[in-house]
Amino acid sequence: MSEAEYKRKYTFGEDYGTSFYKFGPITCGERPEVIENRGYFPDESMIMFQLMGKPREVVIGDEIAQFLGAREELAERLVYPMRNGVIERGDERAWRVVEEITRYGLERFRPKADPTFDGFFVCASLSAVAPRYMYERLFDIHKRIDEGTGLVKAVTIIPQPLAVAIAHKTPTCVVVESGHGNTQVCPVSRYPIRRAIVALNRGGGDANAITSQILYDAGYSDLAKEETIVRMVKEAIGLVPRDLDEAIRAAKAEPERFRAAVKIPGTRITIDLGDESWARFLIGEYVFNPGHEIFQSYFARGMPRPRDVKIGDVLFRGMLDFGEAIIEAVEMCPVELQPYLYRKVLLSGGNFQWSVPPELEGIAVDSATKIKLLLREKGVEDVSVEMAREPKFSVWRGCIIYGYAVSASFKWSWDRMEGWVRFRP
Repeated sequence: MSEAEYKRKYTFGEDYGTSFYKFGPITCGERPEVIENRGYFPDESMIMFQLMGKPREVVIGDEIAQFLGAREELAERLVYPMRNGVIERGDERAWRVVEEITRYGLERFRPKADPTFDGFFVCASLSAVAPRYMYERLFDIHKRIDEGTGLVKAVTIIPQPLAVAIAHKTPTCVVVESGHGNTQVCPVSRYPIRRAIVALNRGGGDANAITSQILYDAGYSDLAKEETIVRMVKEAIGLVPRDLDEAIRAAKAEPERFRAAVKIPGTRITIDLGDESWARFLIGEYVFNPGHEIFQSYFARGMPRPRDVKIGDVLFRGMLDFGEAIIEAVEMCPVELQPYLYRKVLLSGGNFQWSVPPELEGIAVDSATKIKLLLREKGVEDVSVEMAREPKFSVWRGCIIYGYAVSASFKWSWDRMEGWVRFRP
């Protein structure tokens, strides 16, 4: 079997997002499998486990729900390894979660009774700000998995913005990849311009935070503490306003038209914001522009503002709006290149999947329109902003394309940070 024929069956993509791990072989088609990028470490001293059998060291996937105990335990035992796209070198529990979800993903697609299978060509993707040691650890994890399973023939790792650019066949662009924990603004000119990356300490988790505060103010204080419920409400009622002040005025003038209510599946609970439904516009605005003055009252009452945080050598900015972040990234590039970057701004990641109800068009907008408006406010007119197709999965698709297209003869180079690490011929 030729290399091309083999890869047509056994190229495997992995996207280590801050909230979800997307994975699967080329044969998945357009959509990979998805599990949450988290793990739960059970208390093995509990008597029940002695009666029912010792659980695994780390529980992942749907099984986690069966182990969750009191809310107070979650912070200690529930681990999200990539909250900011970066795992600290010595955070062994986070690395155990990554190894467990990686093993699960590869085992999930182990071919049955295929004598030609000699391991997957795995292309994994990490945050553009991931340090070198994360690449080293991920290579080690795949090698350890292969030693016990024979599932990995070779592995390579690429930055998430590059994967998005590859998926959309756009060699020159600005990729804005926004997930649960952070946002990367990365100019790409054949390859990510690393010195021009602007990292934001803001993502879908911050939309969850403002949603939780809105629920608390509306009288749903218990539900405001349930992360899964908060995310469900955010996705059901959250809107991005064209202009926040105008949207609030319209919603207060016609509260029934803008009413936000959501039924929690499998329960008797219905959350209804009633006359406070204008607050649904705060959810989207907070993601794109937390500097609006209306949020000062929330900060004054104790809601943490997105803060600047340094992780390794990378400074994640908290309050920078998305328009300012894109301009800052572009203006760190050569002036001659800047017009070409503005010609294509690609938005990728689940944090950009905001819907616009037909009855609210003109007041609520999609992510691409909001970015254009933010850039226009700052004097950038000639710009094209596009949503990635299937934004949750564009990184995974880029991994598949890269893994299939790059010849196995290219060995990994630490100087260029590209090529294959081969575990066997």
